[in-house]
Amino acid sequence: MPRTFAGSPVRDLLALTARPEVISFAGGLPAPELFDVEGLRAAFDRAVSRRSLQYSPTEGDPDLRALVADRLTRRGLPTGVPDLLVTTGSQQALILVATALLEPGAVVAVEEPTYLAALQCFGLAGARLVPVASDERGVDPDALADVVERERPELLYLVPTFANPTGRTLDAGRRRAIAELADRHGLWVVEDDPYGELRYRGEPEPALASFSDRVIHLGSFSKVGAPGLRLGWLRAPGSIMRTLVVVKQATDLHTSAVDQAAAAAYLAANDLDAHIGRLCAAYRERRDAMIAALPGTVPAGTRWTDPDGGMFVWLTLPGGVDTAELVHEALARDVAFVPGASFHAVTPDHSTLRLSFTTNTPERIAEGMRRLASVF
Repeated sequence: MPRTFAGSPVRDLLALTARPEVISFAGGLPAPELFDVEGLRAAFDRAVSRRSLQYSPTEGDPDLRALVADRLTRRGLPTGVPDLLVTTGSQQALILVATALLEPGAVVAVEEPTYLAALQCFGLAGARLVPVASDERGVDPDALADVVERERPELLYLVPTFANPTGRTLDAGRRRAIAELADRHGLWVVEDDPYGELRYRGEPEPALASFSDRVIHLGSFSKVGAPGLRLGWLRAPGSIMRTLVVVKQATDLHTSAVDQAAAAAYLAANDLDAHIGRLCAAYRERRDAMIAALPGTVPAGTRWTDPDGGMFVWLTLPGGVDTAELVHEALARDVAFVPGASFHAVTPDHSTLRLSFTTNTPERIAEGMRRLASVF
């Protein structure tokens, strides 16, 4: 008998929001009008060659790895070329880590709530998921210490900066405490960091990987470049890198050589920091529009996050409402959100939902929130 797997509620919902009249706050998508199409087109023109059309090293294009290593180092995470493996999006990096580190029945600790596709990935690996309590400052180190003592997890998965789905950020003190816990117990930690450069307020926090060699750091071009490139990377210590490379070889030999060459050409010829600055200016305005509209949109007693960056606002409605039922009424009014239950590893909170603010202008956000108000 073939195994059966549950699909992604978010991906299923995106199919229902394809109609142009729908104002979607559902997908965690970058704004397509902000893609640097001309810069990327020129980069592809420079990249296409006999070399980039040939098989390439599993570890990735050396020029791209050098550029990413330099960028991570300048952001405060010292990184060399041998520390990096290029992946087909950071989602593949998750699959590689799960394959390399987890046997069926292994315990994986996750923040509650957390990124849905990570829950799916670890579920496919046959892992047993154990939630760790969090608050407005991210995952609670004391709660994690209790889980480590009780469950002995092999792996901890975190999105510590502008988390999906909550938008919360783990502060430096908690990062240090978690790193010390990982070192003490030999716990591997996955630091998933697709949103870290999309900061609209405050100062950057140090990467969790800067505190411990037990941390595997994942990054991606999807949110600051273009998701269609399907380019990500993982930064890992030498003790595990060789195994990850072998798993990558068995998976797809290597990530698209042409796309890697184009990304390297783009980074060499363009100021990515300036592009990210433009993204942050636009997304800051959109976040502010959503936060400003919330008091007039949701019922009294609703709680929500006010993120310093990233893409998401997380809401908890009062009165035992099931947002999975509300979303059908929302779609009938041509507006969409993601019900929050699927982001929970074990015990779903049906009163929660996720809103994404990045893909709509402030004017569209205002209209979408008016439609949501009629639903709530």
